[in-house]
Amino acid sequence: MEDKLIELNNLVMSCKKCRLGVKRTNVVFGEGNPNSKIMFIGEGPGEEEDRTGRPFVGKAGQLLTKMIEAINLKREDVYIANIVKCRPPNNRVPFDDEADICINYLRKQVAIIKPKIIVCLGATAARHIIDKNIRITKDRGNWVKKGDFLIMPTYHPSALLRDPSKKKEAWEDFKKIRDVKLI
Repeated sequence: MEDKLIELNNLVMSCKKCRLGVKRTNVVFGEGNPNSKIMFIGEGPGEEEDRTGRPFVGKAGQLLTKMIEAINLKREDVYIANIVKCRPPNNRVPFDDEADICINYLRKQVAIIKPKIIVCLGATAARHIIDKNIRITKDRGNWVKKGDFLIMPTYHPSALLRDPSKKKEAWEDFKKIRDVKLI
């Protein structure tokens, strides 16, 4: 399994299929436990992630780590990735053509890791994974069953930093994640 992830990572490292690959500092492939039953998927790398090559290490990532710990897990227990593997300029939302190219890498990651739960962090991840018409404020916290996966959209940690009043709803979502019994 880890060999397959390394092989896929090497493939992504050489990717220049879209405009994001041309200007990146680092590819942000994903990290965590390759045997995890829970996978968190965000939108794309920010400035700190582009600099380090690691997902969710800036302020939003620090908040995500605290949220994961609040449900009695460690960051090392889960797997964390993004829809796109390279930073969009000025942290803009990835364009559909960029996401459409990169999501094939994400699908391969999911196929290798085989999580039971996928948590979509924010509207962009939810639209590309669950449904293009999803509304994060309306649909967050609701489980969606797709194939072998239980998928839940919730707020992106950066949205919680911008609007702390949403933290209570996000905590309710994370408690649902905690309470799922994985066999």
